[in-house]
Amino acid sequence: MLEHLRSRWTKVMAPIARALLSAHVTPDMVTWAGTIGVVAVSLICFPHGWLWQGVLLLLVFIFSDSLDGIMARTSGRSSDWGAFLDSTLDRIADGAVMGGLALYYVDAGNNAWWAGLAIVTLVLGQVTSYTKARGESLGYEVNGGLAGRADRLLVSLLGAMLTGLGLNWGLPVCLVVLTVAGVITVAQRMTLVRHATTVARGRAAGESQA
Repeated sequence: MLEHLRSRWTKVMAPIARALLSAHVTPDMVTWAGTIGVVAVSLICFPHGWLWQGVLLLLVFIFSDSLDGIMARTSGRSSDWGAFLDSTLDRIADGAVMGGLALYYVDAGNNAWWAGLAIVTLVLGQVTSYTKARGESLGYEVNGGLAGRADRLLVSLLGAMLTGLGLNWGLPVCLVVLTVAGVITVAQRMTLVRHATTVARGRAAGESQA
């Protein structure tokens, strides 16, 4: 849902990208720094109950998620390795955020049920990303769906912020929303690939009979 904002965000971040490139900072450095920061903040702040503080710190590091790609395109250094590294580290960062929220409910939040739902949300997020990667590896375009990575991250951080500010219902509500949206998104992408494979098989059969 938030993908349409990408072009505007790119224009905002472009001057920062150029400044970092001028300072001899590489896109890979930014990718690694952002991921390490997200993992550290998520696994330190959230389990200790420092929710709103953790969200504010995460926002700083999350900027690098798009910044590295902008730097790569600006410098002409876009590569398969850079795309692979970025995608791989994104999965680690996503897992750390949801894992940290699950640990919050294990420790400071003291609620095993919500901890379990946070883990379910984590798994659905990983499966959502996998369906896209696997579908595209088979040659099909797998875009769209109810909740992409940016949507999941926004909702999870919003929930953490609300609960951290004393609105205890905030994070549980967001976890429920993420779970439902995750199931729908996985189903949408599976349906998309299923339809694409059926069309491709029918086209191949028609060509063989021609």
